[in-house]
This record gives sequence, C-alpha cells and structure tokens, in this order.
Amino acid sequence: MASVENRQVAAARLSQGDFQALPLDEKGKYLKTAPAREKMELIIADPNAKRVAATLEPQEFFWLVKEVGEADAVELLQLASADQCIFILDMEAWEGWTFSEEQVCHWLEKFMEGGEPRVHELLQHLDFDLLQLFLSREIEVGGGVGDQSNDQERLAEYDHTFDGVFMINFKNPKHSQLVGSFLSMLIKLDNSLYTALMEGAKGEVDLELEEQCQRFRTGRLQDLGFPPLDEALSIYARVNPEHFQLEGGKELSPAGEGGELVPVSADEGTFFSRALALAATPTLYQELNYLVNSALVAEGNAFHEPEAMLAILRRVSGYLNIALERLAPADEQRAARILVSEELKRLFHLGYSIVLQLKFKAREVETTDYASGKLLSGLKAKRPRFYRGLDPDGVDGYREFRDLSDVERVAGLLAQLKP
Repeated sequence: MASVENRQVAAARLSQGDFQALPLDEKGKYLKTAPAREKMELIIADPNAKRVAATLEPQEFFWLVKEVGEADAVELLQLASADQCIFILDMEAWEGWTFSEEQVCHWLEKFMEGGEPRVHELLQHLDFDLLQLFLSREIEVGGGVGDQSNDQERLAEYDHTFDGVFMINFKNPKHSQLVGSFLSMLIKLDNSLYTALMEGAKGEVDLELEEQCQRFRTGRLQDLGFPPLDEALSIYARVNPEHFQLEGGKELSPAGEGGELVPVSADEGTFFSRALALAATPTLYQELNYLVNSALVAEGNAFHEPEAMLAILRRVSGYLNIALERLAPADEQRAARILVSEELKRLFHLGYSIVLQLKFKAREVETTDYASGKLLSGLKAKRPRFYRGLDPDGVDGYREFRDLSDVERVAGLLAQLKP
C-alpha cells in the first residue's frame, strides 16, 4: 500500500507555470501528490515532457494510464519510456501463464502512433524471444537468406514480401495491416533484427519459447516487487481459523521490497486502518505493497481494468481487517503490534480462511428465493463475495468482505437457510 511519503497530500496545487519552474526531481515528487488527470496534464504541457514522464516508475505510469483511461491517454503514451512500455506489455500481454497476441497488437498499435523514433527505441529494449513469439503467432514465413527455400515454399502463394527474400502470409486478417506496418518499420530501422526474426519465425511456435518469455517477464517484475505466479497463488493457502497461532518474529525479506502498482490505502475508519496508522513504518508498507502485488498477480486478468485492481485491493484490506478483528477485538494497540511482528501473508491466510468457511457452508444449502440465491452464488464464486443486497442501499450486486460483521451476518443467514 502507499508509502508514507506518498500519503502526504500537497497543501496547495501548483499552476502549470509554477510546476514547470521546478527542478526535475521536485517535479517528480510533486506528481506523486497530484490527482491522475492533473498529473497527466502537467506532464503533457511541460516543455521537457518526455523527461518528466520518465520520473514516474513504470508501474506508476501504467496506473496513471489506467486511471485516466486509454482513450484519453494517447498523448501521454507517446511520452512513455521504453521501460514503461515494456512494463505495460508485461502487465497486459499475459493472462496467467498464457501469452495474448491480441493484447500485444492492441498496445503495439498505440506505441506505433509515436512514429519510427518510438518504435526504434522500443526495439532496442524488447526481448528478442518476445518479438519472435509474437511474430510466430501472426505470420507464416517462407524463403530466406541464401535462397535456400524448398520447392513447396517457392510454389506457394504468399501475401507479401518486404525484401524479395522472405515471403509472408498473415495468419490473422484482423491484425494483418498492423503487423505489416510494424514489419515495414522493422526492416527499415533494424534490418539485421528483421532478418533474424524472419528466420526464427520460419520455425514452429513451441511451448519452450513461451515459457522462456514468461521467465524473462517474471524476472523483470520481481525486480519491481511482483512475485512469480506460483508464489503469488500461495497467498490463498487455507489455514484452520480455530487453530491459528501467532508466530511473531517477522523479518522483511528482500522479495518484499519493491514499488507499488495500485496507489492504495486502507479503507478509512476500519479497525485495520486505525491499527495501520499506529504501526506505520516504511518496511511495513513495503510488505503491504508486496501483498497487494501478490494478489494482483494471482488474479492475472485483474491488471486489465482499474476497477478489478481496486477490487483486489479491497479484498486484501478486508481480509487483513477480518484477521485483526478476530485476533485483537477492539484493541487497536494490540492489532498494531501484530502488524509489526506477524507476516501479513499469514494474516491474509487467516482472513481468507474465515471467509472461505462460508463458501463451504453455502455448498450445503439450496434455495429458490431470489435474494438467498444471489447470496449463495456470491459465496460459491472462486473468491467468495458479499451480496450487496444485504447492505443498507440494497444494491443487487457484489463486493468484497470488509469485516467480521459481514462474516457473522452471512453465517447467521446460512444457518437459517440450512435445512
């Protein structure tokens, strides 16, 4: 969750002129306090816009694009550094372990709007294997250097050639224009890279190449404080709430250090938020950031929508709140000591397992009543959700569990429904 510094709110907003008069490092600090729309406008209007944009960490830049919306962030995206572009691809081009060429096309089109200089900069930083994987999914290649193509290749009909050496068929007509434009830039900007990629694309796409790209991606994300998928999924380990014991002696591991993706804070007024305010240290916030990042990685597709990312944040906050209310009821000082001494991942395990017990109970219940059916459907989801029809506003939808009172209310209703 947000660092102590990031939670500081500027007392007064700066005009564009005053902002532009600041040194570069001061601009970066000020941007951390600014709302998303103002942040984007300040960056775009600055005479050194590209340098100012580069002061944002890759995950900070990604979240800004998501907050303002891709449609409104066209100018901002043209200012993105290569590292920021690569982070966007790392977030968007994978769903769990699965590579999505559809998403690569979506973002490649946006990056190409910056023209050849942008593409040239990006080509110098992108993994060769990622480019090869993408192109192997999008094109079929014949011909080759030294005119070593076989009779089948020479007699086949191809869609296009850019150099009279490699013959290309586009596998996906929907992407053919974009991929063709990209290849046209590629052969002009880096002919040797084009040749190597065409030779590579002549082979079959294999699982090993996709796994290699995923390993490189995992390494980059780990450097920024995001765990590998298997470690991230471990936050959903079950424990027996009745037998849970505090272990203490927490030490923040190096893996717990890293930047945040979603700039988050605990829901105001919760037991957890009050305990967090008492216990707040930079290392605790690092650990909290890492836990949120773990939950985001575990969900995979949550990266694509701001609301989905915020829902994950609310889940983490809710489970930690439930765990603390269970372990230190109404004792904020004790709760603060627990946050300092106990691994947050273990507290998350406890909160999750308490909610998961409701899912197991829901499986034993059947009903024909509409509201009760909605309640059961939410509980039986992969990650149990609270039915908002039980809230005072009576909205017919779902949210994350927030506290023990949510748990107790649902448990009481399930007891009434159980035959």
